[in-house]
Formats: sequence, structure tokens, C-alpha cells
Amino acid sequence: MEADDYGTNEAQDSDFPTVERSRLQEMLLLLGLETYQTQKLSLQDALQISSDSMRNWAPQAPKDLPWNFLRKLQALNTEARSTTMVLDVPPDTRPAEKESQMEEEIIYWDAAEDISADIYSFSELPTPDTPVNPLDLLCALLLSSDGFLQQEIVLKMSLCQFALPLVLPDSENHYHTFLLWALRAVVRTWWAQPPRGVGGLREDSAVLSRAPAFAFVRMEVSSNSKSQLLNAVLSPGHRPRDCFWHRDLSVGTNPREIADGLVEVSWFLPSGREDLDVFPEPVAFLNLRGDIGSHWLQFKLLTEISSAVFILTDNISRKDYKLLYSMRGSATKYYFILSPYRGKRNTNLRFLNKLIPVLKMDHSHVLVKVSSTDSAGFVRRVRSIVAHVARSPCRRLSVEEMAHAARKLGLRVDEDCDECQRAKQRMERITRRIKDCDTYRRDELRLQGDPWRKAAQVEKELCQAQRAGDPPEKGRAELGHRLLELREQQNRQDPAWGLQEFIAGISSASQAEKQYFLRWMEWGLARVAQPRPRQPPETILTLRPKHCGVVDFSELLCPEPLGVEHFLREMGQFYEAESCLVEAGKLPAGQRRFAHFPGLALELLLKGLPLELIDGSTLSTPLRWVTGLLKELHVRLERRSRLVVLSALGAPGTGKSTLLNTMFGLRFATGRGCGPRGAFMQLVTVAESFSQDLGCDHILVIDSGGLIGGALATAGERFELEASLATLLMGLSSVTVVSLAETRDIPPAILHAFLRLEKTGHMPNYQFVYQNLQDVCGPSPRPRERRPLLEPPGDVNRAAAQMEKQGDGIQMLADLAFCDPEKQHIWHIPGLWHGVPPMAATPQGAPSGPEHFLEGLFRSPRMPSLLLP
Repeated sequence: MEADDYGTNEAQDSDFPTVERSRLQEMLLLLGLETYQTQKLSLQDALQISSDSMRNWAPQAPKDLPWNFLRKLQALNTEARSTTMVLDVPPDTRPAEKESQMEEEIIYWDAAEDISADIYSFSELPTPDTPVNPLDLLCALLLSSDGFLQQEIVLKMSLCQFALPLVLPDSENHYHTFLLWALRAVVRTWWAQPPRGVGGLREDSAVLSRAPAFAFVRMEVSSNSKSQLLNAVLSPGHRPRDCFWHRDLSVGTNPREIADGLVEVSWFLPSGREDLDVFPEPVAFLNLRGDIGSHWLQFKLLTEISSAVFILTDNISRKDYKLLYSMRGSATKYYFILSPYRGKRNTNLRFLNKLIPVLKMDHSHVLVKVSSTDSAGFVRRVRSIVAHVARSPCRRLSVEEMAHAARKLGLRVDEDCDECQRAKQRMERITRRIKDCDTYRRDELRLQGDPWRKAAQVEKELCQAQRAGDPPEKGRAELGHRLLELREQQNRQDPAWGLQEFIAGISSASQAEKQYFLRWMEWGLARVAQPRPRQPPETILTLRPKHCGVVDFSELLCPEPLGVEHFLREMGQFYEAESCLVEAGKLPAGQRRFAHFPGLALELLLKGLPLELIDGSTLSTPLRWVTGLLKELHVRLERRSRLVVLSALGAPGTGKSTLLNTMFGLRFATGRGCGPRGAFMQLVTVAESFSQDLGCDHILVIDSGGLIGGALATAGERFELEASLATLLMGLSSVTVVSLAETRDIPPAILHAFLRLEKTGHMPNYQFVYQNLQDVCGPSPRPRERRPLLEPPGDVNRAAAQMEKQGDGIQMLADLAFCDPEKQHIWHIPGLWHGVPPMAATPQGAPSGPEHFLEGLFRSPRMPSLLLP
């Protein structure tokens, strides 16, 4: 519908000329997003810390809705789609005439028998005191966001188990976008059961894995809700899941203004449990918003990518018959879901009889659902049809293959921009040469491994000798000479071809191309990595000393996969070697080749990429490289260089990375599988308007990751390394978060660090976080739940105390001087998932633990800021 069909909105802003605007323009203006049509909203804009990040607040005006939605989505709050405004005007002061008018309209819609689809799609445009349909809000926000924020929105929606946008309508410019890039970051995990043999968990990109797809569409008017039917089909057991937004939810009855034409997708993923698995294999479900007659292009796409299409309608008109007749010859199966008592029954039967031979149907393809129909039985029948089609030879496409069909029909694919394609081609040139990850690391990334490990060991011995004053000067000179020899060997090397290509990719003049390249590299390296069987969580836990202080080496370390951090680590080693020679006078400063490397890496940090602070392979810190990064950061931040450093420590699998990602929208590696080791840092910007209140301009967040690496060491050395790294991270930090999950004791290395720091008098603001407690429904601790930190420690932690010569004096955490039992900073965050993975969702209506924790974290005392450098 064009703008001149409905005239000008009376509530338009006086700053704009009095001209007729489209519904999209009106919606963007209402939501305050009109300024983001030329300069799109970026991920960095959305992740800034502001005063709104520190409190639970309700939107007061339509312009607050996008920001409130983004904040809730970042915190994985399933109430994000239910965001409504809290108006200053009390509800009882609403004019009675207006309420009566609204009531009459609802009754009219319910009673209509022959009604235009436009009634369902459009009404009077929303005014500042009218709730906005959540689908309109989503479409407006996606249209105002760049590709990287779109990707973040879709990723968070997938974690909340929301249906994801697949085709984004844009009636303003008369083209629609297939969101292939936005879906790239979504990873699906399911239980794969081969025909013969033992099943197992499989993990793959949502855009690359193939599955049969089933589309549900509406023709004209339907008394049955597609979205409610889809939710029932997708829901195992008796608990309904609201993947697809529907009219019975909060503000669900609000008419859509710009979201008609939106195509959503959701997957059913089996878990391996027969009582919960509705289907034995992954199945995709597609939902077209609006009438197929008004959105023919989207409907045509669905018929070409789906195994079957379910058409819900009350009436079949001559126009609808002609539309469906044009689909003759399609390999897609068609099913009708009718409500004949509301429509023209005889007319429906006449057209259906004509369509049956044309669409190669039979009478079993026509389902009737009326108010007296048993809903559970009807859902079982739909499931049986889907299962039957999926078992038979049928079309199975990946989202990537669906994008090819969309291109042929003239839809725009978001991934087809020149910058994205150039970045993809560069990634493919690099990954094409990687046949084996270990061989590639050894042959192409030559400065890592043994050369860096030897240099790190010598630097450690030299540092220890300088502190102890022993051995004598001659011994320190020998260590210094050996270090220079190792650095000269490194400096004689030239960057390999793959590293040169990587450097060229992150040196691009286009910021967007640089970001595209990094994302492509992450996914490309993940694809070429050799598949390894998943290890149980126990095999990657922090190693702990036994009762007698001897480390148990029966625990295995998971091999580290090849990632972007290895290319950056290689750059760091070139910079380290060169800087060491310059400091020793062995290389003139004017002959430096790699002095610009810290600046390149800093650009990535500012764009949201985690950078390695502690090397995961050698468990050491490349000091010159990190110093170069921080100096560049100080120059780049100029006057806004006050930092608060927040670190998170804990054994792998305790949820610390997930907690940081949820609180700040970061991208630390998560999961219980094999991932990068070492400590990584990311930078979070504080809004200028809030920096004075918070006392800092930026927050440097450090994730300890998997602190145990592949270094070959004796039992005592290994534990000492882990304890030293924990001490280093806590010593650098203004705030330290210790993630404990359900473990009884503080990990010994962290207790070791507390004991050391207590001696120095430097103690960060410490916060203990219990996560995934099954019986916790809120973030507040209860007396029974606080007992583990107050009770005497176990044998492991007593051993750690004895290593610090504390003897038997440390009987419990409260015995430490820094610990006040009455003012403990202990948080209990409820389990993030409700149900059985991979279909588990965040519990609806539950308090958001990370939101409360973030608010309390920065309101607590003893949080000094640091000034770079």
C-alpha cells in the first residue's frame, strides 16, 4: 500500500515538511531510527555501557523501544519481544470512547466472514501512546542496523529460541533481503542417529547443514493461527514454546505496519531422547507473515525451497485459484488447512476439486480444523504428515542453497556486497592451503611452538635471576645472550604467505571489509579444523594437586584448534623479536619492519575481537607486544583513557565466558569443547554521558579462558604456573569475578592467588558467582546457598594454603583478612536454560541474573580506575 492511500500521519514531527510519507518512514520516525538509514547502527553503538545498563527500566516513549529490546536481547531475556511502554497517563484516564471503539473493532474482526487481508495487516498508524507490534520493531531495527549488528541480533534471538528472520521486507525501496550473512554466526547442535551404529552429538553452522523445510502460509483470511500451530508442532511434551510470535501474546494483536512479507525460520533439533524428539532428524519450519496474494515473491521462494507447503485459509477465491494454478508442475507437496464453517464451504470444495489434479494432491492433503476439533490430535496429525514427508525422498536444502534460489527470483542477498565477497575470497585463498592444522602451524606459523617456548623459558629464568640476585652477573649475561640468539633466529624469518595474506586482510582501508574478513577467517578456520571427538568436561578442567601436593596427570589436555589468535600470535612474535633486538642495540630503529603491527591489532580490539593477553601455548605473556598494544590504545583513546579492568576466573565449564558475553555483548569463546587457551581481553566503551558517574571511560574485560596449556612441565611447575597466572590477572584487575558453578571449593590456584595478593596489600573488588543452580529462581543468595564459601575448605585448598606457608591457620575463606563474612560479594545466577538441549530455552519471566549482577557489580565499592599507559 502506497503512502497516498492513507494520507499523512497527524502525529508527525513538526521538524519535517508536511509531505506524505510511507509506512516504513512513519515507523522509523516513531521509533527514532530515521537517522540510521544512511549511517547504519553499529554493533559498537549498541554495546556501549550507559546509565540504562545499570538499571531495570521500562520504555517511556516509542523511541525507547529499540534500545530496551537490544538490552534485553543481549541479556538473553525472553521478555525482549514483550517490551511495552509505561505511560505517564494512568490507564483509567484513557478516554472511554476510544476504548469502546477499540473493542468494537476487535469484535468486528472476530465476526468477519469475507474480509480483506488488509484489515489484518494495517490499521491506523501507531501513535506515541499505542504499542508497537514486536515484529514491526524487529524489522525496523534490522533495517537500521549494519550487517554485524544484524548478525548479533539474530545470534541472540537464536539463543533465546526465537524464530529467526530469513527474508526481511522493505516496502519502501521495493526489494526484500535474504539474510544469509545475518544467520552465518548461528551454530546448531543436535543428536545425530545414523541408520546403523551409535549416535552422537553433531555441531554445524545453521546455514550449511541441510534439512527438509516446511512452509506455513496464509491465503486471504484464516481463523487458525499459523504461528500458534507451528509452536505446538515444535513443542515437545505439554509445555508450549513460543518460537513464533502470535496474536495471543502481549501486544500480539497490534496490527503489523511494516512486517508483512517477513519470512521467519526455526528448527526442530533432536536431543536423543525418544520421549522428547518429535522428529528423528533436524527439520526447518518457515513462516510467511501476511497474505500470499500480497507477497507473491516470498511465496514463490517458499515453494522452491520447501519440501511441503501448508496453506491456511477460510476461503478460496477465484483469484486464489488462479494464483495456485500457476504453481502446477512444482515438486513441492501442498496441504490445505481449512475452517469451512467460517467460509464459503461449497466454493471451497469446488476450487479444491479443481486444484487436486493440478497440484498432485489427494483428499488426505486437505485438513479441516474447527473450534470443536481436538487441538492435540490435530497437532499430532500435522506432525505425522511432516514426519512422513521427511522420511520419503524430498527436497533438502541448506540456508546457503536457499539463498541461491532467492537470487534467481531477484531477491537481494545481504552477503553479496563487494566488501563481503572480497573478504571471503581472501579467506578461501588462505584456508585452501591448510590441509592439516598441526602441520600448518609448524610450517607456516614458524615463530610459535618451540622457538617461542624456548624464548619464554629463558625470559622467565632471566626474570627470576634478576629478582633473586643469583646466579651472579655472569649467569645473567649468559641468559641474556641466549635470549638474543633466539630472537635473532626469529627475526631472520620472513612472514609466511598465509600470514602476509592475513595482514593484508586486516590492513584493508575499508573498515567493513576488515570486519568481514575476520568473521570469514573465524568460520573458515573452524571448517578446516580436523574433527575431533568431544571430550567430557572433566578432561579439560584445571589440574589440581592431590592430598599430598602431587598433581594428578591422568587428566588430559584437549588439543588447541587453529584460530585467528594464532595469526595474531605470530604477528606478536615478529614484533617481540624485533623489539628485543632494538632494545639491545642489535637492530637500528629505522630498519624496523613490524612496528605497525600493534596498531593493526588494536583496530581489531576496538571492533570487538578478543586479543590474547596470555599466550595459551606457552602460558606466558609477550610483554613487548602487550605493551605496544596498550601504548597504541592510549594514543587512540586520547583524553578518554581511564580504564576499569575486570577479569573473570574459574575452571573451564563454569560459565564465566558466557556470563561476560551476556553482560557486555562480547565474543569470548564459549562451550565445553576444545577451545582457545590462555587469557583474552576485549574493550567495552562507556558512554560519555555516563563516564563521570561510573568513574571510567572504558572497561577492559579479561577472560581467563583455559589457563592450562600444552606446556611440558613437572607437576609442581604446572600448578605453580596456573597459580601465577591467576595472581597476575587478579593483580591487574580493578574487579575480579570468580565463577564457581556448583563446585564446593574455590579452585586452588585462585585461592593461591588470593593468599599471595593478601600479602602485598593489593586486593581487587572480588565477586563470587554461582551459576546454573537448579533450585535458584533469582540472583539473591539464601543462607543455605552461602554455606560452601563459609565452610572449611576441602583437602585441595588446604594444600594450596600450605604451599603459601599459611599452615593450618586458614580453616575457611572467612579467615582471610580481606573477607568479611557479613559483606560477602556472592551472587547466585539462575540456570540459563529451561528444558533439554538443544531445544532448551531461557525460562520465560525469570529474573535476568546477568542484568542484576551488572547493576550491582559497578555499584559496589573499591573499584578504582586505571589511567593508561
